[in-house]
Parts: sequence; C-alpha cells; structure tokens
Amino acid sequence: MIELHQDGLVFSFPQVHPGARFTIDFQRTLRIPDDGRDYPLPPGLGRFPLRHVDDFGEEVPALWRRHGGVMLPMYQSEAMWLNFGSASVEGHWVPYPFAVKIAAGKVDAVTGAAWSNDLHARPQDYVVSPEQPWLDGFCVSKGTIRQFVAMPLGSGYSAEEQITGAAEHGGVQIIVYPMKRSAFERRFPKGRRPQYTECLCEAMPAAPDMGLAPGGRMKQQIYDDPFDFDDWETAHGSRCFVHIANSLVWRAIVGENPPTVPPTAKEYTRAGLPWFDYYRDAPALDGSAVLDGLQSVAQMGKAKGDVPLPENDSAAPHHVVTLTAKKTPDQVREGDF
Repeated sequence: MIELHQDGLVFSFPQVHPGARFTIDFQRTLRIPDDGRDYPLPPGLGRFPLRHVDDFGEEVPALWRRHGGVMLPMYQSEAMWLNFGSASVEGHWVPYPFAVKIAAGKVDAVTGAAWSNDLHARPQDYVVSPEQPWLDGFCVSKGTIRQFVAMPLGSGYSAEEQITGAAEHGGVQIIVYPMKRSAFERRFPKGRRPQYTECLCEAMPAAPDMGLAPGGRMKQQIYDDPFDFDDWETAHGSRCFVHIANSLVWRAIVGENPPTVPPTAKEYTRAGLPWFDYYRDAPALDGSAVLDGLQSVAQMGKAKGDVPLPENDSAAPHHVVTLTAKKTPDQVREGDF
C-alpha cells in the first residue's frame, strides 16, 4: 500500500512485516554549477508539495491519469534530491531494509537501462535503504553522480530523450521491495543490537511535462547491496509514478502557487551556509557507462547554442560539514588527527 502523507510517500507492507514501512520525499535544493567540477552535497530546502493525480480529473494530461500516482511542481532548470527513511522496528534496533529502484523517464538512475519492475543484481539496478540515505542524481561513476535537473520534456535534454530518442514518459518512477520477513528476523534478531551500518543522520504557458536531465557533478556514492539478493521479497513490491509539472502549469492545475525559486549556489555559498559531505565505509558501485556518456544540460546547451541554465556561475564551498554513519549504535568514530 502507498499513501501520501505530509508531502511524502509512505510504502507499507503489513503482509510482510508490521514494521516494514518506507518513506520517500522529494527535496528542493540548490542547483549545483554545471561546470565540470565535483561539488559536495547541497542542502535540503524543504519538501516539494505532492498531490494526488486522481484529484484533478480532466485538468491533468490523459497519460498522467492512466499512470496514476502523484505530481509535484518544478521550475525549468530546478534541482531536487530524493530522501529515504524508515523507523527502527521495535525490539530489533534497526530500520527495516528495502530495495528501491528509481528511474527518470523510465531510465534507471543507477544503470541507465530501460525500466523494468524486476530487481537485477548484475549490474545492481537499485539502492538499499537505510544503507543509501538519499539519491541526488544519475550514477555516472564510482563516487560521482550528476544532479537531477528538471527540463521541459521534448527539449532533448532529459536522460530519457538522450538514451531513447523519445520524449514519452518524463517524471520519476519508483518501485520498492521489502526484505523477506525470514531474512530480517534471521539477520536482526530481537533483543540484540546487530553489527549493521545504520544511518543516524537526518537529511536536512509551457508544456506540462518535465523530465530529469543530468546536471552538475556531485560527490556521492551509490552503495553496493550488503545483503544476499535472495533476501528481497520480490513478490510484494509497490510502485508509484511521480509526474513533474512545470511550475506555471502547476498553478493552473492545482490553483496554488509553487514554492519560490531557490537561491543559486553562489548566493548560498556567499552567505556562509553549509554544504555537506557524507562518509560511509562501505563498498560502492562503479557507476554506469551509459549514464556517464550523457551530455549534461550545460554541455548540450552549448552545443545547441542555448543558455538553459541561468546563473550557472561556479561556487567555492568553504563551509563543508561531514556527515557520517556509525557501524553500530555504540560505535565511537575515529576522526582526523
């Protein structure tokens, strides 16, 4: 079952385990400069508003009604990241694990392959929560992603259009699989704190359809699945189509103003506000050669003779906060000396 609660999606699997509840929300953020440099993690600036597609009938495109799901507004060239979470299961001391597939325009954000409901281990086409606390973009190489940036579907910039040659789907596609109950209870028995890496950080007139294009480069690892592939309960997945509406169209459909335009990376840095670096001592995926071969928005704009990214000035983050995860709840971390 999927529910919309406080602008977040809640995936529940009571038929698997009463503690199997996973949440995902879509965070507004700075668009990092698309200048070839690798930037730290930008902050979260609050959740994008989410609305049920079914609440707006003929006001939304027919294809949206067919897909169902939810919708959110984004300005052209605005960026976002996906925040994952789940509460600790009583008596087990850990959040329930989930395998999560994310696609943009039905292009897998981890491998660049075409969308499929199935999980694949080689190459791994999903992330594992809570091992992966968030996802900011397309996995292009080991330790590097390209930020999710909204561009009008049909303009040629989106990952979907660059890979498939078509502007058909847009939006974000999600499917979530819980761990099998037997695997969870075997790995994390009640009454004992397990040796497991738990994230203890808190994440801080136009065409209607928007797609996600690869933007600036960011330091972020996509972690290898630490469990056995057979641990995932693939018979009980839940999927959701998240449509992205141009912010001007959002106002016409919903009758509400979209969020204000976020500050630029240069303005944010000049104010002395923090960027972030997340460290976890765990194996990471190598990245996708397909996604690494895509042109970024700035690169394609230059080839087209367009200026798709306003205020794309480089920034020099000097206040970078390191976020870390403990391997066990009682671990004392050794820092730099």
